[in-house]
Amino acid sequence: MTSSPLARLGEQTTDLLSTIGSLATLDALIEAEPSLTGKRSLLSTLQKSLGSLEPDDRRAAGAQLQAARRVVEEALSARRSELERAARVLQLESDRLDLGDVVDSAVVHALSVGHPGLIATTQSQLEDVFVGMGFTVADGPEVESDWYNFEALNIPPAHPARGMWDTFYVDLGEPETVVLRTHTSPTQIHLMEEAVARNSLPIHSVMPGRCYRRDTPDASHLYSFHQIEGLVVDRGITFADLAGVIETFTRAYFGSDITSRLRPAYFPFTEPSAEFEVTCTLCRGGGCRTCSFTGWLELGGSGMLDPAVLEAVGIDGEEWSGFAFGFGIDRCAQMRHQLTDMRALIENDTRFLEQMS
Repeated sequence: MTSSPLARLGEQTTDLLSTIGSLATLDALIEAEPSLTGKRSLLSTLQKSLGSLEPDDRRAAGAQLQAARRVVEEALSARRSELERAARVLQLESDRLDLGDVVDSAVVHALSVGHPGLIATTQSQLEDVFVGMGFTVADGPEVESDWYNFEALNIPPAHPARGMWDTFYVDLGEPETVVLRTHTSPTQIHLMEEAVARNSLPIHSVMPGRCYRRDTPDASHLYSFHQIEGLVVDRGITFADLAGVIETFTRAYFGSDITSRLRPAYFPFTEPSAEFEVTCTLCRGGGCRTCSFTGWLELGGSGMLDPAVLEAVGIDGEEWSGFAFGFGIDRCAQMRHQLTDMRALIENDTRFLEQMS
C-alpha cells in the first residue's frame, strides 16, 4: 500500500515555521518567500502529488494541506510585520539628529512671533479713539449691490458722480448689478435700515473696512485700500457737531499740536459737504514738499447727510438729521509713520515689516 504524500506534513510544517522564525531581516524574508509559499515550495509540490490519491482521500488531504498553508502564510505575514517595524525603528534612529553634537558649530535662531500688520494696528488704534468718543464699531460686506453702493447714496445710474469711483464690477450671473464696494459708505445704509427696522435710532457708529477701486498704485494710491467711515444720526445734529468730532479725533490721534480744517467740497450723499485737512505731520505745518508747502494734508471727506439718503432708508428728515465722514486708514498709517510711498504697505518687504512691528 502506497503511503500518503502528507504523512510527514506536521513535521514539515513545523520545519517551515522554524525557518520563518529564524529570518532576521526583511531582505532575508523577501529572498526566502518563494521557497516557503511560492510555486516551487514544498507546499506546492505536495499539492501536485495529491492527484495520485482516491477522490475521497484527495478531498481530506487537500483540506489538511490548505490548513497547513494558512498556518505558514499567517506566520510569514506576522514575521514580515515584525521585521518592518524593526526596520522603521532602525531608520528613525539613524535619521535622528543629536543637536548636542552640533550646537557648538551651528547658530540656532529663535523663532519670531507673528504680530498684526501696520494697517491692522492702525485700524485698531482708530477704533479705540472713536470708541473713547462714544462711537460703536460696525462692519459690512465687501461685495455690494449697485443700490447700496450707489443708488441709496443719491448716485443714480448714469449720474456724473459715478466717475469719481473707478469701480470693479462682479459678474455673478444675477440680474442685479454687483460691485466690489468702492467706499465704506454702503455700511451706513445697512445701519440706518436696521435702525429703522428695529426702531433703534439714534446712531453713533464708525465702520472700518477694505474697499476697491481701479486705481493705478502709486505713492499715495492703492487699488485695494482701507477706509473708516463715521455716521451720526440723531435729533438736532448740526455742522458744528461734525467739525467738533473731526477736531477732537485729529488731536486725539495725531497729537495736540495737529489740528484740522474744513474746505467746501461736493459729495452726492452729503449736503453741505467738506473735505477735511490736518496739519502736515512731516513739517508740523511749516511747509514741505509732501504738503506742497501749504502746511496741510487732505485726510478725507465729510458733510451733513443729504435728505435723499435719509428718505431712501425711511428716516424722517424733519425729525432726524446727521452727518458722515470718511478717510483712508492706509493714509493715516502713511501720515503717522511718515511713509513716503504707500506701496510699502503691500510689498511684504521683511525689513519694513520688522521695522513696523
